[in-house]
Amino acid sequence: MSTGKLAGKWALVTGASSGLGVDFARRLAARGCNLILVARREERLAEVREEIEGEYGVKARVIAMDLARDEAPRELVDEVDQEGLQVDVLINNAGFGMHGPFEEGDWERYRKMIKLNVQTLVGLTRLVLDGMEERGFGYIMLVASNGAFQPTPEYALYGATKSLVRSFGEALSYELRNSPVSCTVISPGPTRTEFHDVAGQDRQGNLYIRLLIMESERVAEIGVRSMLREKPSVVPGFLNKVFAWSAQRGPRRLITALAGRLMGA
Repeated sequence: MSTGKLAGKWALVTGASSGLGVDFARRLAARGCNLILVARREERLAEVREEIEGEYGVKARVIAMDLARDEAPRELVDEVDQEGLQVDVLINNAGFGMHGPFEEGDWERYRKMIKLNVQTLVGLTRLVLDGMEERGFGYIMLVASNGAFQPTPEYALYGATKSLVRSFGEALSYELRNSPVSCTVISPGPTRTEFHDVAGQDRQGNLYIRLLIMESERVAEIGVRSMLREKPSVVPGFLNKVFAWSAQRGPRRLITALAGRLMGA
């Protein structure tokens, strides 16, 4: 078992039933970190727990919960407290996107996306922060997106939620600069997960996605390493870094139009 700084600590990972959530959990477990796995799909969470406990020899707990509810952050933290656990690492990974013209989207699904991508993320961050500071130890990771760097037609609302996540996380990182707790924002580009299927976008038919797509495990490893180095913000992948850098320096109208073309608008 790892003897690093995470050995024996507890990490809460949201969206832990698939994709990046599972790979964040694996990368943490490889460093000796115990896990609290949270998502809606209990059966899938149980499979992930069995795999991780068997392969890495750490402890794992499963909490099946729909996090896209107003009361979810408080309920989750209360359940963790009732089990006598503490959150030393928070991976705020749960979220989803919706692809297509904004006017064609369903309002109820938009509302759920805002709650999950923003409200739950901010709520969990606030609720675990005091305990981390009292214990003198804590890492927080917020999962944003390359869509956070510019307006993104066809992902208009999703990109806006991730812009908030990025801005919030980088500001919080600065506020915590003299604290024993750190906050890191990771902004992945296209990643081989269920994201595009859930969002309703044809991944294979999009040249931008095919050229830039990264494996989930690689993105997760970059994220965990950056978090442990207390980096405020990281964009995995060279080409993704180039796009993010360019998006902040070109004429905003032109960058928006380019993003729309890349996303199929």
